[in-house]
Amino acid sequence: MRRPLIDTLFALVLALLPLLSTQAALPADVQGQPLPSLAPMLERVTPAVVNIHSKTVERVRNPMADDPFFRQFFGLQAMPQERVRQSLGSGVIIDAEQGLVLTNNHVIEGADDISITLADGRTLEGTLVGADPDTDVALVRVPAERLTALPLAVEHDLRVGDFVVAVGNPFGLGQTVTSGIVSALGRAGLQGLGYQNFIQTDASINPGNSGGALVNLRGELVGINTAIFSPSGGNVGIGFAIPADMAAEVQRQLLAFGEVRRGSLGIETQALNDELRELLGIATPRGVVVTRVRSESPAGKADVQVGDVLTALDGKPLLDPQSLHNIEGLLPVERPITVDIVRNGIAQQLQVVLTARARALEGGDLDPRLKGAAFAELPERVRRQGGNGVLVERVDAQSRAATNGLQAGDWITGLNRYAVDDLEALQQAAEHQPNRMVLSVVRGRRSGLVEMQ
Repeated sequence: MRRPLIDTLFALVLALLPLLSTQAALPADVQGQPLPSLAPMLERVTPAVVNIHSKTVERVRNPMADDPFFRQFFGLQAMPQERVRQSLGSGVIIDAEQGLVLTNNHVIEGADDISITLADGRTLEGTLVGADPDTDVALVRVPAERLTALPLAVEHDLRVGDFVVAVGNPFGLGQTVTSGIVSALGRAGLQGLGYQNFIQTDASINPGNSGGALVNLRGELVGINTAIFSPSGGNVGIGFAIPADMAAEVQRQLLAFGEVRRGSLGIETQALNDELRELLGIATPRGVVVTRVRSESPAGKADVQVGDVLTALDGKPLLDPQSLHNIEGLLPVERPITVDIVRNGIAQQLQVVLTARARALEGGDLDPRLKGAAFAELPERVRRQGGNGVLVERVDAQSRAATNGLQAGDWITGLNRYAVDDLEALQQAAEHQPNRMVLSVVRGRRSGLVEMQ
């Protein structure tokens, strides 16, 4: 009785198969228009995205080799052994004629060997042009042979909600494409980086995508993929990319100087709160209040005064002292910029020319009592964790600075009654040439005073 029923159902299914397959297949077009696809755009983009493989040779010691008994018993060598550390990442060809590739600093940091694999399968040897750890941007040069570069998008064209596509080499799998939208702009607060103005996106960014391209639907570069926020280490829909215009400015300076030269207004500020707003008699909702203006600084020359409220720098709004730090550190030096201020309740604009900060100072150039010491700025990652002062980078043996008790690695936070939070402040404090010079020094977990004779 059941066999005829089964045969009937089987015949019915066979009869419906053509109809089912027709309905399941996607049409080639809708009302004469082809279905949307990212494929044509990606055909132009993917040749400009490369895979980066870097190797770093590290010297390591076998602790057993330090013991004469184990060294003799096992035949161990006293010489340090070598260990090779490898890193996988991505990069973007930004200039085909010069063979320039942008990537993240952490992809190639300390690398002894950099290999660049193109989308067509060729592998080229890369040479590091320069790197900027504070923005996590690095520039590598490869032989300019049949390369394809990505055009840069205009920063102001990017909006929250715009569709974007991430292209890179996640987990070393090879070139991979993911899509999403711009979730937010101007993100900051990630640990380990000094200057931050990230694009946030939900396009999947995973380990190995670092240094890859974030492009808009026109195939223009809008960002360099750099990091993810994830408790587990995998993608959870929160990725970050360095804006392309920021990366391009870093590239320009690395090509011109081999380093990034950052400017400073030469002021100290604090956040604007309700109490200060009432005290100053202003209704400005956001901004930073100037608490100190260093003499001969760009701000001092532009007549910025203590008590002024800065609301924007180069057209970018200032929300707090951290935003001021980010913006001024990313602006090019030796170029006039506009500072929007509120003074005595009246809004006005001033023109300021940022000058490059000193990156290092020789103690002998400041004062004979400091001869033999070299000073440098604290790393930005230290400053972001609340550290202030100037780093003693080097102290020559038998020098006057060494005899006075100064050591490499010390932090100088003050000179007599002057606070020292950067090289400029140290230089200005030393210009007073006091009869007695007492340095406030942080050494490890301890702090104290060191008198320079």
